[in-house]
Amino acid sequence: MNPIHLLVVDDHTLFRRGLVALLAQDGRFRLAGQAGDLGEALRCCTQPPDVILLDNHLPAVRGIDGIPALKQAYGGARILMLTVSENEEDLAAAMLAGADGYLLKTVETDQLCDSIEKVMGGECVISPDMMTKFVTAFRAQVPSPPAPANTASMALGPGPQEDALPGLQPPAVAADPALDSLSVREREILLLIAHGDSNKGIARALDIAETTVKVHVQHIFRKLNLSSRVQVAIYAAARGLA
Repeated sequence: MNPIHLLVVDDHTLFRRGLVALLAQDGRFRLAGQAGDLGEALRCCTQPPDVILLDNHLPAVRGIDGIPALKQAYGGARILMLTVSENEEDLAAAMLAGADGYLLKTVETDQLCDSIEKVMGGECVISPDMMTKFVTAFRAQVPSPPAPANTASMALGPGPQEDALPGLQPPAVAADPALDSLSVREREILLLIAHGDSNKGIARALDIAETTVKVHVQHIFRKLNLSSRVQVAIYAAARGLA
C-alpha cells in the first residue's frame, strides 16, 4: 500500500511537532508538510497531501473557513478536523464546508491513525462525543408530527425549530420499507451507531467480535443505501429511532 501523505496544520508548535513525530513512527504515513496558519499551509507542501489534519483555532483565518481554499489548492485531499472545539456549530460548519471528519484532540493515537485511513478510504469519521451532539442538533430540527386541527397549538406560531442549529437541513422524512429488511441485530447496531458508538464499543456492548460488527455495518449501509456512519445517525434521528 502506498503511504498516505499528510499535511498537519496547527498553530501550537509543540503540539504540531509532537503529532508529526508521533505519526512518523507509523509506516502508513509520510509527511507532506506542516504549517501554523492557513497561508503557510497553502504553500508549504513538498508534494500534494492526501489527508490534511486541520485545527480550527488558527491565527487570522479559522480552519473551518479555510477548508474551501485547501480543497481548491490540493485537489482531492481529504480534510480531517483535529481540534479542541466541542461546539456543535463548529462541527456543523466544518461538515458543510466540506470536511471529511471531525475529531477532538483527546483522541487516542491508534484511533487517530485508523481515522486517517478511513477518511482516505472515503469514510466520514466523527468523535463519538461529537456524534451524539450532531444527532441531537439534527433531531431538534426534525419537524414534530402536525397537531390535530382542533387544538390550540395551531395558533402558537413557530416552535423550537427557531433555535435549531443553523445549516443542518433535515430531509423530508418518509416511511422507508428498507428498514424492514434489517435483521434484529442490524437494528441494534444501527441504534448504537446513532448514539455515537464505535465498532469496538458496539462489539463490547453486544458481546460479539469487532469483525462481525463491521460486516453488519456494511450490510446496514447497503440495505439502507447509505455510505457513512453520519448518514446512519441522521437516518435514525429523522425517523425517531435514536
